Formats: sequence, structure tokens, C-alpha cells
Amino acid sequence: MKQGSTLFLKTVIYCLGLAVLFLCIILVGVISVGNAGIHLPVMLVILAAAVPFFYALYQGVQLLNYIDKNIAFSDRSVRAIRNIKYCAFTISVLYAAAMPYIIHIADKDDAPGVVLIGLVLIVAPLVVCVFAAVLEKLLQNAIDIKSENDLTV
Repeated sequence: MKQGSTLFLKTVIYCLGLAVLFLCIILVGVISVGNAGIHLPVMLVILAAAVPFFYALYQGVQLLNYIDKNIAFSDRSVRAIRNIKYCAFTISVLYAAAMPYIIHIADKDDAPGVVLIGLVLIVAPLVVCVFAAVLEKLLQNAIDIKSENDLTV
């Protein structure tokens, strides 16, 4: 049962990675053709945010591998969650840095929905960052308790 759930999560991570990779390939194609125009900085921020995104996906797969090997309560797992936290924060900062330009474009094109999408792109990684921080703290406490119990026995 455990193998099935981690296999499902790995499949979801790979599908998500392929979808984002496809989007990045399309963006690079649009930029190289020269149709990006005024939206070039936004496209470059999206491509820059893809790097920590793919690293976070890699760390997620590593974490699932640790779970499969029954070493979920280890320092490697804490390190993987910490890396996911840093990646999520980096993605949020990149989109927050691009937000003034996004607001400028939305004001120029009279598209207020773009600002809402930009805010979602900032808040969603922050939620992942906070969740990863809480999970990191809980996992570290569980490891500390486990090592303390191992020493007393």
C-alpha cells in the first residue's frame, strides 16, 4: 500500500514536471521567435522561477525515495524538506519582484485579473514554504525524540 501511494505521488510529480517543462519550451520558442514584445521580462521571470521549481520537484522525489527505503525519519529527509522550503520562498520572491511590472502591464492593458493571477503566484509558494517549515520542524522534533529513545534503550 505504501509503495502504491508513493508511486502515485511520484507519477504526479513527473506529470507536473513535464507540464512545466512543456510550458518552458513554449516560452523559449515565443521568446526566440520575437513575439514576446512587452511581456519579455515576465517570461524571463517565469523561466527563472522554473529552476527552483524543478529542484523542488527533484527534492520531492528524493523524499519519496527515502520513504520507500524506510529512512523517512532521517536528516536527509529534513534537508530535502528544507530545500523545498527555500525553493518555494525563492519562487515567491521572484514573482514578487516582477509584480510591479505585472501591475504596470495590467494597468496598461486594462486587465485586472492579471494582478490577481500574479498575487496567486506569490501566495501559493508562500503557503508551500510555511507548510514545509512546519513539516521540517515536526520531522526534526520526531527525529530528536527517536534518537533520545534509542539512547535510553
